[in-house]
Amino acid sequence: MANAIAVLEPGYADYTTEESILSGHALKVVPVGPQQDAASALKTINPLGVMVRERAVTSGLMDICPDLRIIVRYGVGVDNIDLDAATKRRIYVANIPDYGAENEVSEHAVALYLAVQRRIPSRDREVRSGKWGIGQAALIPSRENAVLGLIGCGRIGLATARKFRALGFARVLVFDPFLSHDKADAANLELTDLNSLCRLSDVISVHAPLTPQTHHMLNADLFARMKPTTIVVNVSRGGLVDEAALAEALHKGLIFGAGIDVFEEEPVRPDHPLLSTPNTVLSDHTAWYSERSVGVLQRNAATEISRVLSGEHPRNWVNRW
Repeated sequence: MANAIAVLEPGYADYTTEESILSGHALKVVPVGPQQDAASALKTINPLGVMVRERAVTSGLMDICPDLRIIVRYGVGVDNIDLDAATKRRIYVANIPDYGAENEVSEHAVALYLAVQRRIPSRDREVRSGKWGIGQAALIPSRENAVLGLIGCGRIGLATARKFRALGFARVLVFDPFLSHDKADAANLELTDLNSLCRLSDVISVHAPLTPQTHHMLNADLFARMKPTTIVVNVSRGGLVDEAALAEALHKGLIFGAGIDVFEEEPVRPDHPLLSTPNTVLSDHTAWYSERSVGVLQRNAATEISRVLSGEHPRNWVNRW
């Protein structure tokens, strides 16, 4: 199939936005569903470009696409794309870091925190089952002058810090090796090490990229250092947290609760340990979503492909050579 763009693991209502932007290149946008065999589909399509959400784009998939020129990740993280293989083949990899989802993701982080802190889901279930006068039946610690710990502090982390301050959090600790002291001081953030952050924070919100160095950076040792009233929120990447260790910490009461939007393996399997943990609120990797953010994301992803097919570099070129 000549002049086609493949969409791996499609998840949007339609692709008229992409088709409109790419119409000048006479390109057909071909979705490849999650139940389809990606290798067989891509061999048939032989796309010039691939747009992908969470599905892995391996060296083997690239090998069967001889005309492939660019891979665009619908979003920020590119840990599901073999960057070394793409670079070796001179295939551009681009991401979309600027689709404005810092508002949506930071808002979702706050929403997960509040749902866990105020035990909203369990209270809802109890009231619906006919219970009343249950407000003091389970611990709800005060968060007056509390400490927020941010693991990673880019645009989303900064937006999250502003919203937690509006809730009365007095201090914001940050562990981010890439954040300068000047930028931290300008935003009234306190840089610290990961151990200290876990020991001192009342709420820990994760916003770091997933790399081999950050995989399972929150683990059993660090959960044991946290306060029994600490809440852990992850709206970044599932692999940053050792989920089995988090589940054990929740069952043992080592921490107060968790709000989790992302998982190491998605969708979650029926026996996932976090599905049965106390005071845990889960969502389906949807922190980034709003109608506005979807439109911007689709438009920017298609624009990156259009740039490459017009002889330009991607604006957000990840694997530079």
